[in-house]
Order: sequence, then C-alpha cells, then structure tokens
Amino acid sequence: MKSLQELEAIRNKTLNEIHMRNDRTEGIRIVVGMATCGIAAGARQVLNALVDEVKKRNLSQVTVAQTGCIGMCRLEPIVEVYMPGEEKVTYVKMSPEKVARVISEHIVNKKAIKEFTVGSAEQQDKEERE
Repeated sequence: MKSLQELEAIRNKTLNEIHMRNDRTEGIRIVVGMATCGIAAGARQVLNALVDEVKKRNLSQVTVAQTGCIGMCRLEPIVEVYMPGEEKVTYVKMSPEKVARVISEHIVNKKAIKEFTVGSAEQQDKEERE
C-alpha cells in the first residue's frame, strides 16, 4: 500500500462485499449452510463462488448470506434460494462448478435446476440403494 487512495479503495471493496452478504429482506436471498459439516464438505468455496458470481453479474437485488446447520448433513454443501413470492428451493451437494449454472438459470432466468435439488438427490440415493 503506497497511498491513502489505495487504502480507501480496499476499504470500499470490503464494505461492498459485506453489504452483499448482509441479510436483507427484500430481493432474492441465497443462503449457504455453514455449520461444521457444510464447511467440511466445501461450503466455504461454494459461498465464495456465489459471492463472486453475483458480483461479476452485478446482481444488486441478490443477497448472499450464511446460516448454521440446515439439517441434512449427508447432502452438504446445501444452498437455499428464496425468491419473493415463490417457494424456497434447496440445492444439495453443491460445488463451485455448479454455482454459475444456478445463478444463470435460476437467479437470472427464474428456472430452478431440478437435478441439483433435494428431491432429486433423495431419488438418486434411493436408486443407488436398490
């Protein structure tokens, strides 16, 4: 850091990232389960990928937040999407590679990706057991 302007730029960048992750009630909310099981399964990388993708696309109406245990440890990392006027969608076994598709198809184009959801994962587990 060589100047006060550089320090101010770092400060503003950090404040913008914090604002994006604050829990607001209006707009679209994306919540990542960040309990111990989620973190161990890669939730931190998923959270970072979500924040980066939302920022890259300049989606100001989207908030990325974190929560504790969602309760389905075997399906971690878990991401829940809350869109105004719609039912919550729960994505399971998320990865940073899936994030761009979720943002593009679900958040931007308003079409949930069924094969990433909890219902699809439960069906796959059932088929594997049979």
